[in-house]
Amino acid sequence: MTYTSNSDLHTLDLPFEWKGTPIDENGRFMNHEFPFKDSFREVLKWQTMRNPQKAEKKADTWRLEVIHNQAFLETNQDCIVWLGHASFFIRLAGITLLIDPVLFNVSLLKRQSALPVAANTLKNIDYILVSHDHRDHCDEKSLHILAKNNPDTTYLTGLRLDKVIGTITHSRQIQAAGWYQQYETRGIRVYYVPSRHWGRRFLRDTNLHLWGGYVIQGAGKTIYFGGDSGYGSHFADISRVFPEIDYAMIGIGAYKPEFFMAQSHTSPADAVKAFYDTQAKVLIPMHYGTFDLADEPLGDPLRVLQGLEHKQAINGTLKALKVGETLNLMKH
Repeated sequence: MTYTSNSDLHTLDLPFEWKGTPIDENGRFMNHEFPFKDSFREVLKWQTMRNPQKAEKKADTWRLEVIHNQAFLETNQDCIVWLGHASFFIRLAGITLLIDPVLFNVSLLKRQSALPVAANTLKNIDYILVSHDHRDHCDEKSLHILAKNNPDTTYLTGLRLDKVIGTITHSRQIQAAGWYQQYETRGIRVYYVPSRHWGRRFLRDTNLHLWGGYVIQGAGKTIYFGGDSGYGSHFADISRVFPEIDYAMIGIGAYKPEFFMAQSHTSPADAVKAFYDTQAKVLIPMHYGTFDLADEPLGDPLRVLQGLEHKQAINGTLKALKVGETLNLMKH
């Protein structure tokens, strides 16, 4: 195993030993705690096993509520707006960001929740953050349109994913970070942090591009975007590095069957554990309801999470945003 980082970017001084982002003997990135198991046998097991929720899933008519709203684009108010799946619009200290903007159907996946604004209205974006290379997070069509409408934007991503984004957008304003590195930004601070996941766009490029989450700081606020992630000790590590997290966006969907999905995505129960580990104040669930990626019904993750809230198992505030809902960030 070797370790790497972007020598042009600052690596944080950490309260634990950190050698850099790990790479295996084949030159592929790896999770520092749980190496990714790419098992055809496990895929086959999942695809051939009976889904105990099959009938429930077929009968589930629940859909995310969508507020068609572009008022947040026309104000200067700091805010977080969920655009569905793992896509967010954020304004912090007057700086605008898009995270994992996926604005359309993806490959064979049809959106089950509409985009709350027209894709062409997303203009004057300062930073576009792409957490990893999976097509439900790094979408060519979405990035094409955004690049055309935001020629001055800067892209912030993980190591080696800059080449993919450069090919799609033709931008030269791309920064690729290793874990626990800080991007060069103005007005706000943005850091790339670990997640327990993996990468692949084609058949043979597994884990050639890094995956991760983000911590964004400005105007006295700290926002944590967990990216796609299974449960691991990195959530507690992140709270040691960033002890005052205000908002944590953590995935709750695409989690069944858990024997297969747990290494890639947190279940609602694991998301609550992760939220507890981060010691954040507000949990914003994401990665559910927009794309049908797993065995559970679309509405299952939120129902389970709300059940945990009802049992007072969530140590903090649950803010389950509607798609297009504006969460205004009050200044300190």
